[in-house]
Amino acid sequence: MADDHPDATVSSLSGVSYVMPVLNDVAHVRAAVESILAQDYDGPFDVTIAVGPSIDGTNELVADLARRDARVRVIDNEVGSTPAGLNLAIEASEFPVVVRVDAHSALPADYARVAVDTLARTGADNVGGIMDAQGETPFERAVALAYGTKVGLGGTPHHVGGPEGAADTVYLGVFRREAIEAVGLFDEDIKRGQDWELNKRLREAGGTVWFTPELKVTYRPRGSVGRLARQMLSTGLWRGELARRFPSANGIRYFAPPVLVLGLVLGTILGIAGLVQAALGATPWLLVGFLAPAAYALLVVVATLAYGRGDGPATAMRFLVVLPVIHVSWGIGFVLGFGALTRNISAHTGR
Repeated sequence: MADDHPDATVSSLSGVSYVMPVLNDVAHVRAAVESILAQDYDGPFDVTIAVGPSIDGTNELVADLARRDARVRVIDNEVGSTPAGLNLAIEASEFPVVVRVDAHSALPADYARVAVDTLARTGADNVGGIMDAQGETPFERAVALAYGTKVGLGGTPHHVGGPEGAADTVYLGVFRREAIEAVGLFDEDIKRGQDWELNKRLREAGGTVWFTPELKVTYRPRGSVGRLARQMLSTGLWRGELARRFPSANGIRYFAPPVLVLGLVLGTILGIAGLVQAALGATPWLLVGFLAPAAYALLVVVATLAYGRGDGPATAMRFLVVLPVIHVSWGIGFVLGFGALTRNISAHTGR
């Protein structure tokens, strides 16, 4: 439940610090920064971009953006990770409200105004809304479609929407600086899922994390099978790591993809054993194992017919690929993370 007596230090004209870590994001970072500068918020603000060691021209682009507008500041993030960049940017900024921005996102013009009003109204320590995935190519549109359906990423409010209220976590986040400084900012050892972990600490400290569908951020999804698979593998791996570290703080939905992967693997192995039985002249009863991958293939086809028809055949055909890539990559990552089966988890950043 939100505080009935919101902190007076956050008002409709509180200063706002936008913080954004970037690494090899040359294709999207300009749009993200332009969406910040186009905010209709009347209070003072600054923009701090923590740029990692990029090789695609991102460093040069953000330096040019800073030269063009004095409110934009660029600092080096030698570590290159998202949490390190966020902490550097927060420490280099000054205003009482901290707005996290993703290089793949574009904020609507009223984002800061609605967020600050919500902080003041609810007394929450962090407010956030919906990650509105929007693709430009057929593949990106298929990924966006998967993000926004229950069969894709589980149907959480920050993907598909829902009623306003207290939440475990929210997309990106607009924070009271004093609250996140009090709990120690982002954990730099957690390369993905650091927002969930920070929100957990905020709630344990007695604060409130607040979801509102009024905040909707345009997000540009990954544009290829390889990049999507890396992102989902890393996300699943870190989700598994967090589930192992904090076993009491995980919903059952996190375990659906790994159970799916284990079922597909076991079913396929049993089915192959059934083929061996048949070749040896024995009753091939183990062929029943092939029912697992067959049932999943049917699920993907049905989901494509249910969700993909309205976006055209090009997007629908790619949805047939995108859905298994998300499920299997995420599920494999979760198994590796939960079982502590990767030698260098810090190397998995989803880039």
